[in-house]
Amino acid sequence: MRRLLGGEELAWLVDRVRRRLERGEPASGSATLAGANPEQRRAVERLLGRRARSGGSLTVSLDELDQVLRRSGAAPDGLAGAVQLLVGEIVDRSERAVAEARQWALALTPLDELTARRPELREWREWLDSTGLLRRCAADATVAQKLCGDLARVVDRLPAVDLALGRLAADATGDAHALDDGRPLATLALSAARVLAGSAPAGSGSVWEKRVAWSAVGVHRDELSSTVLILGLPGGPDSTAGRILALARAAGDPVVLTLRQIDRVEPDAFGVRQALVRICENPIVVASAADRWGPDCPPLICLSGHPSTAARNLLAMLSGVGVEFAYHGDFDWGGIRIANALAQHIDWQPWRFTTADYLNALPRVDGGTLSGRPGEAVWDSELAGALRRHGVRVEEELVLDELIGDLAPRLDTRQPTEVSDG
Repeated sequence: MRRLLGGEELAWLVDRVRRRLERGEPASGSATLAGANPEQRRAVERLLGRRARSGGSLTVSLDELDQVLRRSGAAPDGLAGAVQLLVGEIVDRSERAVAEARQWALALTPLDELTARRPELREWREWLDSTGLLRRCAADATVAQKLCGDLARVVDRLPAVDLALGRLAADATGDAHALDDGRPLATLALSAARVLAGSAPAGSGSVWEKRVAWSAVGVHRDELSSTVLILGLPGGPDSTAGRILALARAAGDPVVLTLRQIDRVEPDAFGVRQALVRICENPIVVASAADRWGPDCPPLICLSGHPSTAARNLLAMLSGVGVEFAYHGDFDWGGIRIANALAQHIDWQPWRFTTADYLNALPRVDGGTLSGRPGEAVWDSELAGALRRHGVRVEEELVLDELIGDLAPRLDTRQPTEVSDG
């Protein structure tokens, strides 16, 4: 067989047949070599026992060659058998592709079942397919099968309520570190968390962005990384958190409390009851208020984006002792999502955060094109329509003077007229 087909002059022909067999095609029809040299022509002539046609190209009938090999007894299985004998086992790639597709479909079954039960995840599921992220995270279908099972169990627990990331990982997968940064499961689950929070599935991937994404679905990375920024809460002498707040207020400085510190005290540790506490979205408001009013600034809490578990727990504790809240955020789609999320945990009234306030702020805005996924504002039915019409975002920095003016020290911090001039 090597004397018949194994020479260098017929290597092109053997290779053509091999590739056909790999594609699941029969070794029949013809094969043509453009620009054949005299040695290649003579090799074909010897093989078939006749002169090849003249011309620039050389065409070989594979059916005729198959019959020649069978009649000679050199290859009882014909041309296909002869080529396999020369090159070794040939894998039918079409059959392998079908088998691989079947394995991947089986691996994806947990996600398909999850999406069928929870249609709000359909966009995320389609995004996984369109980006190929899942296939990049899994080496093969076997790896993907376990990964998809774990992923479906994690995502099905979202959104959660004050759940530690490690506990979520342990409960869903049996591995408390399965959702650690850099693990494939964490990358995939984070994309689902973003969608459930109303954002795009892809994020910046920064530490801050990941914390916000998890927090938006009720998951905190641990009791120390979940924090909240505070200015002006009186605090008290009976707990570590209370003493920290009291010292910070006396100095007129903002302070950060962790989830650990908040969860270890009673509501009285914060030093307020039946008062008005303002909430903002961005730290610049807190910094400016501290610079302007110092120790006399009334209580102000900053969410720094989506409310963290620490922020939600603090606000819930304050709400339980009669505190009322007024909230201001960015006039954009992200700001609306954050405010809507906050409204799921506490009642609040808008602080310069109505349609009228948005329209009043527009003349001072230069640029600031609105982007992102639209959504309705649960506290103001006309606000989303105004954002759509004007297509301009108004960030807190642009109305900072008014917000800081509202924080001017007063004897009665519960006056509702302070909440909004809109």
